[in-house]
Amino acid sequence: MNIEEKEGGKVVPQVTGTQTMVVSPHSLASAAGSRILQQGGNAFDAAVAVSACLAVVYPHMTGLGGDSFWLTYSTEERSVRAYNASGRSGSRISAACFAGESAIPQRGPRSVITVPGMVDGWDAILQEYGSKTLAEVLEPAIRYALEGFPLSPDQHVNTAERFDVLAAYPQTAAIYLPRGKVPEQGSRFVQSALGRSLLQVADQGPDVFYSGSVGQEIVRSLKEQGGLLTLEDFARHRGEWVEPIKGSYRGLDLYQVPPNSQGFTGIMALQILEQFDLESIEHGSYEYYHLLVEALKLSFRDRDRYLTDPHFSSIPLDRLLSKSYAAKLADCIDMERALPMDTQPVGHDTAYAAVVDSEGNAVSFIQSLYFEFGSAVVGGDTGILLQNRGSFFSLDPSHVNRLEPDKRTFHTLMPAMACRDGKPYILYGTQGGEGQPQTQTALLTRMVDYGMTPQTAVREPRWVWGRTWGEVTQELRVEGRIEAEVQQRLRLAGHEVHTVEDFARVMGHAHAIMIDDNGFLLGGTDPRCDGAAIGW
Repeated sequence: MNIEEKEGGKVVPQVTGTQTMVVSPHSLASAAGSRILQQGGNAFDAAVAVSACLAVVYPHMTGLGGDSFWLTYSTEERSVRAYNASGRSGSRISAACFAGESAIPQRGPRSVITVPGMVDGWDAILQEYGSKTLAEVLEPAIRYALEGFPLSPDQHVNTAERFDVLAAYPQTAAIYLPRGKVPEQGSRFVQSALGRSLLQVADQGPDVFYSGSVGQEIVRSLKEQGGLLTLEDFARHRGEWVEPIKGSYRGLDLYQVPPNSQGFTGIMALQILEQFDLESIEHGSYEYYHLLVEALKLSFRDRDRYLTDPHFSSIPLDRLLSKSYAAKLADCIDMERALPMDTQPVGHDTAYAAVVDSEGNAVSFIQSLYFEFGSAVVGGDTGILLQNRGSFFSLDPSHVNRLEPDKRTFHTLMPAMACRDGKPYILYGTQGGEGQPQTQTALLTRMVDYGMTPQTAVREPRWVWGRTWGEVTQELRVEGRIEAEVQQRLRLAGHEVHTVEDFARVMGHAHAIMIDDNGFLLGGTDPRCDGAAIGW
């Protein structure tokens, strides 16, 4: 480690590796990935190990009952690919199932209307690129589940804040509120049932989750509670390898997962910003923050107009990602006035991580349960917390993201990769729903336009505009470290500025890996979370 910086009580080390790098929002998950690499595994093996560990040690953010999205770079193929491991709605689930209701419930068994894609994603990555077995890479996660681990500060805080939600479901409360109390930070947290489910997946593969005993128990429990998914829905689940969408920024090739991910929003915003000379704008100035916020708002406008499952609706990506359209949108930005926008709520619990190995293979991935603790429903005696991602479907028959059978919903998850000369240069991402494209844009501009290291880029003051973390708002939330004069100018321009604490959790957990000109690996992990960058 080198270049230690202190600010606001946070010690932020810049971690550098010569061979490998792992970044994630939990130190134990990063350590598990690094261990796999040192045991001869490749980046794909390590990424699945990290993903599985996060499903155990960050259970309020992600789990086997959720979805994931993956960007991969193979040195053998010399290309970037994408895997969509998000689930579809049940084959018999439609708006008619919620007749008389204004919206799909956000918690409870009736919010569980899409099949979890996580386990399928692990298998797909290993089948295509892995050098180790599923059992080998799941071993650290199984150990953490069965033997326990120190409860993280983030899990403690989120458990306390969601006490009433968790307490409403006895099986959930038995796991996350032992003896009816919020477990103490640093106490040993054991998830025996989850460990047993992971053992079955390790031994029998993904089929046990989608058609075998684990899936059967999840569906039995849901049906008993009035849930809508069937075992046939689970058995029919298939993730898919898809062509990543591509844009460019300052000579870099930008890659994102295509819809139903909102990834194109991040490319759009950067291509709008490419129309401006950011290097001539002081970082941290009014002009910097205003310009980035406005570029994102313009991107959100098109995202909200079009984003859904592309198998159900045409999305004009060629036009949205064209440089001519970026120039047209850039002309809409008034450097003195904020654009008005409509809002709707978006969820927020997510975990992003990335891995690069000594051969240059790279994986950028993200996973989620949607809300903190997802639906708050555990699938019977499996110990698996189920996502509520499908609650983001609309019951409005005219809405582009309306609920229909066998459909993937609008997804906020968006892992990112920037390549230079055909090879990975920066892997980056964050949790935070609406905040994901905003923070990604901040990270990349800071590293590319202002020459920051990954750690400095994630440590710098952040903002988030609009409807993230389940709130319907047009506020521009800014960390208090942003200068008061800058905040006041933003207010005068029409932004609804709300100042939050330094290193605020609402800003999400961002991470990045950069491969520098010397081939060294620089890892950045967010001081707002419990993560670690581990280089070797």
